[in-house]
Amino acid sequence: MEIPSRNRAVVATTSGPVDVLTDVELDVHTPGPRDLLVDVRAVSVNPVDVKLRGGALPGDGGPQVLGYDAAGVVLAVGEEVTAFTVGDEVYYAGSIARPGSNQQVQLVDERVAGHKPTSLDFAEAAALPLTTITAWETLFERWRLSADSTGTLLVMGAAGGVGSILVQLARQLTGLTVIAAVGRPESREWISGLGAHHVVDRNDLLAQVAEIAPRGVDLVFSPFSAGMVDTYTQVMAVGGSVVAIDEPEGVDTLPLKWKSQGWHWEFMFSRVLHDPESTAHRELLDEVARLVDAGTLRTTLGTRLSPIDAATLQEAHRQLESSATIGKVVLAAE
Repeated sequence: MEIPSRNRAVVATTSGPVDVLTDVELDVHTPGPRDLLVDVRAVSVNPVDVKLRGGALPGDGGPQVLGYDAAGVVLAVGEEVTAFTVGDEVYYAGSIARPGSNQQVQLVDERVAGHKPTSLDFAEAAALPLTTITAWETLFERWRLSADSTGTLLVMGAAGGVGSILVQLARQLTGLTVIAAVGRPESREWISGLGAHHVVDRNDLLAQVAEIAPRGVDLVFSPFSAGMVDTYTQVMAVGGSVVAIDEPEGVDTLPLKWKSQGWHWEFMFSRVLHDPESTAHRELLDEVARLVDAGTLRTTLGTRLSPIDAATLQEAHRQLESSATIGKVVLAAE
C-alpha cells in the first residue's frame, strides 16, 4: 500500500463547542522504533474525546488530534517492531499522550495495538478497543474476577459503550448474575440482547434491584457517579464494591464505610502512561479478537457515520453529548 504524502486530519483548534473541530492537513511522520504507521479505516467516539475537546486538551492547549479508538491497516513498521508486519489489520485505543486517531494515517505503539477480529469490518472493530479495555480491567484487574466468580453485578449506564461490552464479558467469562440499569425501552431491548440476566429501570433502581437481590448486590459498575454514593451504599450488600470510570467533583465516599464497602477507580490509559513497556493491552485485544471470532462476544457498534471529517465528527460529538446513544458511535472512512 502507498503511504500518502500528506495526512488529512481533524483537530480541535482550541477547547470549546463542537465547531472547534476543523479539517486540516498534517505531515506524515516516519515510525519510531516500536511504532506502526496505520492507514485509519474507522474510528469511534468516546466520552474522553468530548471531555478533552470541551476543556481539557492535552499538551499546551493548542490544536490537537483527538480520537482514541481506531481500526486500520499497517502501512509501515519501526525497526524494532516484532508483532506486526505491513498489511496486518489492527485495532487499538492508543494513548492520550500522542496524537489521536481522527486522521488518515496514525502512528501507534505496537505494544498497545491488537490484531483486528477477522469476522468484523473496520467500523465494527473500531467500536471495541477503549471500552473493552476499560471493561476487562474493571472485571479482571480491579475486581480480580475469574470464571469461578459468583455474586451479583449491577451495571449502571448499561446500554453505553463500556456497559455494552462489560455485560457481555461478565456474562460469558464469569459466573456473576448481571443486572443492567437503563432508562429507555430501546436501551432495554439492546442490553437484553447482549445477555443481561435482568434489566431494571434506573429511575426505580432501589426497588427493582431489591426484588432481584434482597441482600444487595456485590458489585456496581459506575460510569456516572455524581450524587450516587448514597444510592450505591443502599443498593450494595455488606462488603460490596464500586468501580467508577468518571471524574465526579468532590465525591465523598465516607458513607460506604458503614457497610465496609469499597470504591475503586478504573482509567484505561493508566498503564499506557505509567508502564509504557507493558504489552498487556495488545494481549488483551488479541484475546478479545479471538473471543469475537469464536462468536462469544459481539461488536457494540450502535451508530455508523461516514466519512471521517470535521462535519461528521461534530455530529458524532453531539450525539454523545445527548447521553441518548446506544452502544458506540463509529465513523468509517468510506
